[in-house]
Amino acid sequence: MALKTSELNAKLFGKADKRRATTPQEAQSAVKAQAHVIELAVAGEELVTFELVRIPANKVQTETVVFAENAREQAFLNEHALCDVLTTLKERGQQYPAVGRRTEDGKIEVLDGSRRRMSCILANREFLIYVGENINTDHAKFLSDVANAHKPLSLYEKGKEMQAKLDSGEAEDQKALARIFQCSEALVSGALKAASLPLDLLKAYPNVVELGRPTIVKLHKQFNELDVQQQKSLIEKCHQDDTYVWQRCDSQGVTRITKEVTETLENWIQELAPPKRKENPKIELVKGRANYTRKGANLSLNLKKVDDGLMQEILDFVSEKLK
Repeated sequence: MALKTSELNAKLFGKADKRRATTPQEAQSAVKAQAHVIELAVAGEELVTFELVRIPANKVQTETVVFAENAREQAFLNEHALCDVLTTLKERGQQYPAVGRRTEDGKIEVLDGSRRRMSCILANREFLIYVGENINTDHAKFLSDVANAHKPLSLYEKGKEMQAKLDSGEAEDQKALARIFQCSEALVSGALKAASLPLDLLKAYPNVVELGRPTIVKLHKQFNELDVQQQKSLIEKCHQDDTYVWQRCDSQGVTRITKEVTETLENWIQELAPPKRKENPKIELVKGRANYTRKGANLSLNLKKVDDGLMQEILDFVSEKLK
């Protein structure tokens, strides 16, 4: 197979392989081949040169940071949430370099690849990242958002994005959010509920991405039925002895651990705020026809199948008794 001129020069003169990528497919091909330098038109606009940087395992955490506007919540990245990346990483190393930019203080800001970054930290492996210079914030956000499209965000993360649009005035209500994010209003409602829950409560789960809307809605209702002190106590239970609930579970597998965490939280909530017994139950006076409830000095009478004549007799009787 014929070599490209750039590849031939690299082999003959030891020059770095430099690729210009004008399409996502070309960029992906260059990244897969781990070309030393690639040129990419970010957001279809400015041409940016990215150089491949290899960061030793013991320096990944100190020499790199994650883009502050990255929609992915870094606190959720644990071995369960990253199992798909960790398995490959441990077996074959990092297959696709991340993408980032150099900051003013010399650190590398990760725009695309926060999951790969954390996986390298957990697995104690070298981190590969393409680093560009002079990338503005808009282009940085573009690269970050495009990257997150490949791996679904959790309801919490989607909710944070939605709430930001409400706060900024970009969207006026949930109906507008449904149009912007091209989803149902039910999903918008669930996402906003998730985003309103404390981070430490959701970190009780092994992989927050796996939490569906029904679980989130139920947890939101249960949590908000607690008073402030009870909520604080529940969150403290979620993080005891520097471990989260999922780390204390006996079950195996994300699905079973998630179920066990949910049951544990529900038990704690019931201990903190036992369900109130129904007060003033209805007492049946005449089966199928009359029942009443008593609350303090008040009496409520409910009658069925009452014609006009009987109604008048009853009203006259009550009126006479209460004079």
